[in-house]
Amino acid sequence: MSSVVESLKAREILDSRGRPTLEVEMVTQKGNRVIAAVPSGASTGAHEAVELRDKDPKRYLGLGVTKAIENVNKVLAPLVVNQSLEDQKKIDEILLNRDGSKNKGELGANAILGVSLACAKAFAADQGKELYETVGGGAGVTLPVPLMNIINGGAHANNGLDVQEFMIAPVCGGSFKEALRAGVEVFQHLRKILDEKSFSTAVGDEGGFAPKLNGNRQALELILSAIEKAGYKAGEDIYLALDVAATELYKEGAYTWEGKSLSAEKLSELYKEWQGSFPIVSIEDGLSEDDWEGWAFQTQLLGKQMQLVGDDLFVTNKERLKVGIDKQIANSILIKVNQIGSLTETAETIQLAQSNNYSCVMSHRSGETEDTTIADLAVAFNCGQIKTGSLCRSERTAKYNQLLRIEERLGSKAKFLGKKTYPFL
Repeated sequence: MSSVVESLKAREILDSRGRPTLEVEMVTQKGNRVIAAVPSGASTGAHEAVELRDKDPKRYLGLGVTKAIENVNKVLAPLVVNQSLEDQKKIDEILLNRDGSKNKGELGANAILGVSLACAKAFAADQGKELYETVGGGAGVTLPVPLMNIINGGAHANNGLDVQEFMIAPVCGGSFKEALRAGVEVFQHLRKILDEKSFSTAVGDEGGFAPKLNGNRQALELILSAIEKAGYKAGEDIYLALDVAATELYKEGAYTWEGKSLSAEKLSELYKEWQGSFPIVSIEDGLSEDDWEGWAFQTQLLGKQMQLVGDDLFVTNKERLKVGIDKQIANSILIKVNQIGSLTETAETIQLAQSNNYSCVMSHRSGETEDTTIADLAVAFNCGQIKTGSLCRSERTAKYNQLLRIEERLGSKAKFLGKKTYPFL
């Protein structure tokens, strides 16, 4: 019996912020049942695919997703039931053609993505395989370096820090398992240091600590102390990474940074200065999503020394990535499946990036669920890096735990590139 959709339905569930999101439950003719949940972001790019919300102020403060659910159950389900699951691209084309809009605003990217991911999961289940084994041609063997958000700022915390995510990138140990352990130990030592200094150890949306500090630089200094206390060497075992989310700081051609107004050039030069003091290996969204001129300057200044990741800049969209490639802007892309809205489009963007020597960072959203799909996708597409938050909150650790299972299942085939992930080091 071939792999065929028997039934599917969507329901409203809660994400890690307690806000509604959508999940799709699918049953195949072989009797396998799968669930795919859709995440949601806080700092979203203007060019992302449309996440359909009800906007009914009497229900969930306008954030309900019953319209998207209805679109799954009444519009998309009849198109997908009885379809073969063996051709993901064909299924996604059916979904996208039915929506017909450029930004998926007709049916909602959340509705389309839920069905798209459920189909991929259902096919894997029918084959008796894991998702990473069936997606991407089954060539996935690379376990990702985890970019761990251990201090939250920006839109993820109300602590006054400009930088949205202060991350560590453990590259030591020779395996994902050992790199994860190093990250956990640094996180726990950071907790002790913050507590000793009477800083809050409350956490932000992605599980990182959210203390009120004297400025962005102090966050980096505290992390260096935690790395040392944990017995690791910064710049050898563990590197630092930032998600500035600079679109949030940009207004009328300038960036607000610690109360001052800076040009793109001055902010880029500040990053260069920081790299002289701290082992920073990656900066995500160091400038605003449409500041192409500023990005060109920053890439020329820093592109051969570190990873410059486009998130809001590229929004997992291959057309925007093509512009970046043509303009020689950035050298890396963040991959968020809900930014673009289907698995096929996600895969096409990754393939375009990798064929042009742009690195790929598979990523969660700040509003997450217990769904671990991105862990499988990171391996399936050999991304080499993953962002899925800090080392607490189960919606974050669920992805790390799935990667541990995948590494164990791959056995001797598993690869962890560690420091080799960053060719400029």
